[in-house]
Amino acid sequence: MQITDVRVRKIDREGKMRAVVSITIDEEFVVHDIKVIEGDKGLFIAMPSRKGTNDEYRDIAHPINSATRERISKIILEAYEKELANEEK
Repeated sequence: MQITDVRVRKIDREGKMRAVVSITIDEEFVVHDIKVIEGDKGLFIAMPSRKGTNDEYRDIAHPINSATRERISKIILEAYEKELANEEK
């Protein structure tokens, strides 16, 4: 599996959410609404989710294993940092 495109939409409002990201996998499958969030320990990603009947959020799409989650997270956060660097120029 290769992430062939990452699109970052930076959020310029107050709160912990910094960006909303879409990724394309193998130029064939897109996952929208991945959030970049500023947490107490730094930036992390949150996969697209929906509020259930019990008011808990459940991921709609997510990696099956932690290695894949880490790889996706690294690629997204690198793209976000690159977007920030481009804005500063």
